[in-house]
Amino acid sequence: MTVLAAVLAAGGGTRFLGDGAKLHAPFRGRPLAAWAVDAALGAGLDETIVVVGAVDVDVPAGATIVRNERWEDGQATSLQAAVAYGRAQGHRSIVVGLADQPLVPAAAWTAVARHPGPEPVVTATFEGHRRPPVRLDATVWSLLPVSGDEGARALMRERPDLVAEVPCPGEPIDIDTLEDLARWS
Repeated sequence: MTVLAAVLAAGGGTRFLGDGAKLHAPFRGRPLAAWAVDAALGAGLDETIVVVGAVDVDVPAGATIVRNERWEDGQATSLQAAVAYGRAQGHRSIVVGLADQPLVPAAAWTAVARHPGPEPVVTATFEGHRRPPVRLDATVWSLLPVSGDEGARALMRERPDLVAEVPCPGEPIDIDTLEDLARWS
């Protein structure tokens, strides 16, 4: 089974009122999005993509940019862009993470990707709380929302019988505001 790592980086970051785009903001000496992209690449999955939309994100060698032209219609459209890419490339699973979660390490991506259970949805947990990254096997791709601001969370809420949890290392904070950036930098 081949597994695609997908970093969702298409949103407009409307709550971030700093100069420039949120994903370009310096976080601990590097652009915010660089942390998540490096973690996804570091997981050693079969392929890594970064779904962009509102702004472009620099990606290192080894990652492919996928453009979501419908990014303004919500996170679900970015997830659908990743699914379409995964389907076209013949992947059987996608591990999805968020570009504004810089403290989720490669080990979390790897743990979710390699979970051996039969469940088609596997989510990371951090101190008992479900957070990305989330593995979605191809058997559930048709169940994912196609619009709106929820992605896999909606599926996990509606079909808890399909979900396994994996305790993971790291800190799953989202950097959504200037205050978040200052707090965690």
